[in-house]
Amino acid sequence: MAAKKTRATKAERSELIEALDAIEKEKQISKDIILEAIENSLLAACKNQYGNSDNIKVNINRETGEVKVFAEKTVVDDDEVEDDNTQMGITEAILRYDVHEVGSIVDVEVTPKNFGRIAAQKAKQVVVQKIREEERKVLYVQYLEKEREVITGIVQRYSGKNVCVNLGKIDAILMESEQVKTEHFKPTEHIKLYVVKVEDTPKGPRITLSRTHKEFVKRLFEEEVTEIQDGTVEIKGIAREAGSRTKISVYSENPNVDAVGACVGINGARVNAIVEELRGEKIDIITWSESPEILIENALSPAKVESVEVNEEEKTARVVVPENQLSLAIGKEGQNARLAAKLTGYKIDIKCE
Repeated sequence: MAAKKTRATKAERSELIEALDAIEKEKQISKDIILEAIENSLLAACKNQYGNSDNIKVNINRETGEVKVFAEKTVVDDDEVEDDNTQMGITEAILRYDVHEVGSIVDVEVTPKNFGRIAAQKAKQVVVQKIREEERKVLYVQYLEKEREVITGIVQRYSGKNVCVNLGKIDAILMESEQVKTEHFKPTEHIKLYVVKVEDTPKGPRITLSRTHKEFVKRLFEEEVTEIQDGTVEIKGIAREAGSRTKISVYSENPNVDAVGACVGINGARVNAIVEELRGEKIDIITWSESPEILIENALSPAKVESVEVNEEEKTARVVVPENQLSLAIGKEGQNARLAAKLTGYKIDIKCE
């Protein structure tokens, strides 16, 4: 009977190593990391049993999975032994361990009889916990790479005014503050989202999503316009009032490339695709210039400008427009002038001729 019990225990221990080998291949979690965690867990259990002794250590054989507990004992003269748990007389050290020097450290096996069962339980707990931790880390790294990028999500449901979105391997919340007020979504609808931030938490990655961020528009243009992708056309600035209007300034160092035309596309195909994704938000694409006067004139498009006077130190500009262009230059509720000011960085004062 005793021989059968020993063989069963060895089988169980080798099964642990086989299981960890499989986990290492399937989930890319290092076997050594898990074994070290199991050893630490068993060590905590042993210290409770041995009165929190600091000289106890646990060793798991990396090949067979056999678990042993050792007590480190210091060799002292026979008449100086004060604590049998941490000290050993020189005579015993010589006879049992062939150690002849006082002050030497001897590892004495103290594996409890029922330790195989305890080890199996602890191993199971640690393996499950480590797999969860490592999977959470993998998810965090995967989504951290998507930070400040656009991803596609599937609308699940509304939770109050917030939207629950499935991003593939994880669910996230599109907060009310990051939604365009005029947009409403239906369950199972595919929508594009800008990943503002990814944070690591004990419950998994926390992902902050947005559809109002101005960088969202920038990333959509980068996806749609090949000239922006390859660096031929550069986005110099964006000013946005989400759901209503966006102004974007673009530039190309190549004199043969029309930066605005590249962004608009043939028959407006490229910009229309972005407008459709933004549910009808208007987009003004203008040519960037290092001359503040020309940049401000372009930024006030579609209004025609007579003259621009700039004070670069105070970052102010005085713009004169024909009388019939005044309302167009200012825009509905001042929106055109406001976006032009954000885009250029100048405080703009618009006057009639």
